[in-house]
Amino acid sequence: MNRLTTSWGDFTLTRFPEDPRDPLRAWDAADEYLLRHLAGIDAGAVDLSGTVAVLGDRWGAVVTVLAGHRPVQITDSYLTQQATRANLARRGADADAVRLLTTRDAPPERIDVLLVRVPKSLALLEDQLHRLAPHVHAGTVVVGAGMVKEIHTSTLKLFEKILGPTRTSLAVKKARLVFCTPDPQLARVPSPWPRRYELPADVVAAPGLPVTNHAGIFCAERLDIGTRFFLNHLPRSRGPERVVDLGCGNGVVGTAVSLANPEAELLFLDESYQAVASAEATFRANAGPDTKAQFLVGDGLSGLPAGTVDLVLNNPPFHTHQATTDATAWRMFAGARDALRPGGELWIIGNRHLGYHVKLRRLFGNCEVVASDPKFVVLRAVRN
Repeated sequence: MNRLTTSWGDFTLTRFPEDPRDPLRAWDAADEYLLRHLAGIDAGAVDLSGTVAVLGDRWGAVVTVLAGHRPVQITDSYLTQQATRANLARRGADADAVRLLTTRDAPPERIDVLLVRVPKSLALLEDQLHRLAPHVHAGTVVVGAGMVKEIHTSTLKLFEKILGPTRTSLAVKKARLVFCTPDPQLARVPSPWPRRYELPADVVAAPGLPVTNHAGIFCAERLDIGTRFFLNHLPRSRGPERVVDLGCGNGVVGTAVSLANPEAELLFLDESYQAVASAEATFRANAGPDTKAQFLVGDGLSGLPAGTVDLVLNNPPFHTHQATTDATAWRMFAGARDALRPGGELWIIGNRHLGYHVKLRRLFGNCEVVASDPKFVVLRAVRN
């Protein structure tokens, strides 16, 4: 199940955090198609002797296979980086076999082969292609990969507009490749990201609050209705409490709490580098000079000492890339239980049909409905 066979050998690969019960693989048919193409199984092999940059490699499968070519991985995901490190170590590769960069880091000065695993977010693709465009040249080989359902006309138009002429392959196992020829004559324009908007006047917690959104974060162009509902039913934080905005996104929830209670110490936490950069920009634009806040990219609350948090606020995701799963939410809830002091509280916003109250009762022994409407529910669980 976790064994990937390629022209470079067989590789045992896992996601992060590793869970033997997880039925999802660390690669898919798009990764296999891309690796077959690079190896020249269907045509001539791609010359990988220059600088190879891999954007959006979801669990490190591609760079682990290509580790002998010293590729550069560019990702927005902390979990992807951890999976890559684990998969490289399992393979016995050198610690520096792959250069790990985030989407916030400066790209390599010159890119000879650019491999793009098409992300779910078209905005993130747009932003990253703009950032990478000055570093490719007329001879750069650009190959994108994705499942058919991930590659749309709008996807191809972005490659063509930002890099150059673009075409697609035939579909194989519901996967497709994108071939782009860089055009040095194309005008280079800056990325349109980040973008900003103000909270609507009917948001009780922080009407008119300006919000900064880097590409790729959830609902980067407008306030989503779930967060709006949460903002109108936040707990009243008082005194020098330690509050965590878990899965912070653009940081609007934690910033609203800080404005209501300037004595609170906020921790904005997400596994997305784009999200944490957005949260910091949102907070800095609104908070007073004496308010306390930390901004951390990480694996949930796993790095926090037990019993050190008073309040956790969470809008958990129920997708990981294209897969629907509650595994991330479950880990967030369990991490919150461990991090909270006795009497500390976890508040979450979720779709009613997801049944989070069942999980919270199993973990905390209690769960209270704070507010609900036909679509969403705000739940509160207390650490005993």
